[in-house]
Amino acid sequence: MSETITYDDFKKIELRIGKVKEAEAVQGSKNLIKMKVDIGSEERQIVAGIAKCYKPEEMVGKQIVVVANLAPKIIRGFESKGMLLAATDTGEEIVLLTVDKDTNPGTTVQ
Repeated sequence: MSETITYDDFKKIELRIGKVKEAEAVQGSKNLIKMKVDIGSEERQIVAGIAKCYKPEEMVGKQIVVVANLAPKIIRGFESKGMLLAATDTGEEIVLLTVDKDTNPGTTVQ
């Protein structure tokens, strides 16, 4: 288990609903998918290590949970401006956190 954080620490994390508009495999990588994600106020590029469990074409149209205020990071030469949330209990199978009803991109997750 990770270190305990305070409520004030948690409030710093900006979680938003994002809708995947485009997705493609990152050349030379077995794990990475590069996506264009609508988070309401803008479209962002997010690079995620989910290709072992999801094909790029499966991602288009999905509504995902995004950490919107994460500092950008360069991954395999591409800038990733956010992180999608996913779960794994085995280290192998990845399950995306999605919403169960159609929701506007940019909606705040609380």
